[in-house]
Amino acid sequence: MSKQTLFDKVWDAHVVRHIDEGPDVLFIDRHFIHEVTSPVAFNGLESRGAEVLFPQRTFATADHNTPTINQHLPVEDPLSANQLQALANNTTRHGISFWGLGHAKNGIVHIIGPENGITQPGMTIVCGDSHTSTHGAFGAIAFGIGTSEVEMVLATQCIMQPKPKKMRITINGKLGKGVLSKDAVLYIISQISASGATGYFVEYAGEVFEDMSMEARMTVCNMSIEMGARGGMIAPDEKTFAYLKGRDQSPKDEAWDKAVAYWKTLKTDADAKFDLEYTFDADDIEPQITYGTNPGMGAGISRPIPTAEQAKGGATTYAKSLDYMGFAEEDSMLGKPIDFVFLGSCTNGRIEDFRAFASIVKGRRKADNVTAWLVPGSHVVESQIKEEGLLDVLTEAGFELRQPGCSACLAMNDDKVPAGKYAVSTSNRNFEGRQGPGARTLLASPFVAAAAAVTGVVTDPRQFL
Repeated sequence: MSKQTLFDKVWDAHVVRHIDEGPDVLFIDRHFIHEVTSPVAFNGLESRGAEVLFPQRTFATADHNTPTINQHLPVEDPLSANQLQALANNTTRHGISFWGLGHAKNGIVHIIGPENGITQPGMTIVCGDSHTSTHGAFGAIAFGIGTSEVEMVLATQCIMQPKPKKMRITINGKLGKGVLSKDAVLYIISQISASGATGYFVEYAGEVFEDMSMEARMTVCNMSIEMGARGGMIAPDEKTFAYLKGRDQSPKDEAWDKAVAYWKTLKTDADAKFDLEYTFDADDIEPQITYGTNPGMGAGISRPIPTAEQAKGGATTYAKSLDYMGFAEEDSMLGKPIDFVFLGSCTNGRIEDFRAFASIVKGRRKADNVTAWLVPGSHVVESQIKEEGLLDVLTEAGFELRQPGCSACLAMNDDKVPAGKYAVSTSNRNFEGRQGPGARTLLASPFVAAAAAVTGVVTDPRQFL
């Protein structure tokens, strides 16, 4: 038998039918939906008189264009209100579980899946959202799909997909002081570019990823899409099993033992072949910050902005990007003034991110020039923040906690960064206008965001650790 990668094992186990010279028909174990990409899909079902085939395999939440303050009040924006109402109506009509605004389990779709044990190793998982790759941290094949595909999964529980090529990214060694999983993945993207993994599914391997917590692994897999990959995954291990044990939707008793026995087989065979491999050294990674308008335009925080030649990008587009950001080649990022700090999103909205942020702001004060939006990824995270005393730390430092949602990650709600303002953001994308028309985004880890929040400028967090 030929040697298989982790990706091969999960993919091949879900192929219902292979079409020669074409895509595979892939069975989908879990389908997440939210208010933005699902209404049109449900309309398509209605127009064809189709039903949802397996409603128990679909899970719905409200997150993208929900407000992060006063969630008990009616949503003011009519488009958002309509989409939220449509999701409530569609889930009721088709018998799909729905965790809407105010529900104890409500939160960002890619945070509540793992939190509730819905996400499990060896599964195929899709959602009408590009950052579905987050769930790959559990050894699942997870990827974003378009609205027509959302309709296809609702009706058939299958999707047609060409099998991607396979890439492995290995980092050995130990991450240094002040370096978080967000820095590791931003470093990878800066090295291979924002399109360097296009057409591939990535497996992350090596000591650095083995040492990471499950929450840290989710951050890495979340950002796979930002290097152009279809998704990313990490082999499940004892940390994975410990994380899932006892969660609401996790298997119980004998079913648990049987599941773990299977999950232990989900690893790449020795000598299995990848189409492309990269290897990096943990010693080369310091806290990162982006300076441009895609996630590949980033560097170590102590280093100057590279020249177009060093960045290997097209000189014209590189100049355009720096012009948008108001930066120049060989500028130092340290000391650059900032206006906003955003802690949250499906990338960094979990409890460990708030612990990291609070560890730096503790005993300090928010800078007067900074507007900070601290947005937990779910009500569960919000409760943890309060129970662990982190809210007291944040409040004493001059910060306020908002309510769960996607918030300023994509500005489909009220949390928009004004034109020309600089936001140090723990989210996943720094495209032009991503956080509001004309907004300028610097992607960073919770440590870097916290250091900027208390100093008012881009600051190396290692001086506070």
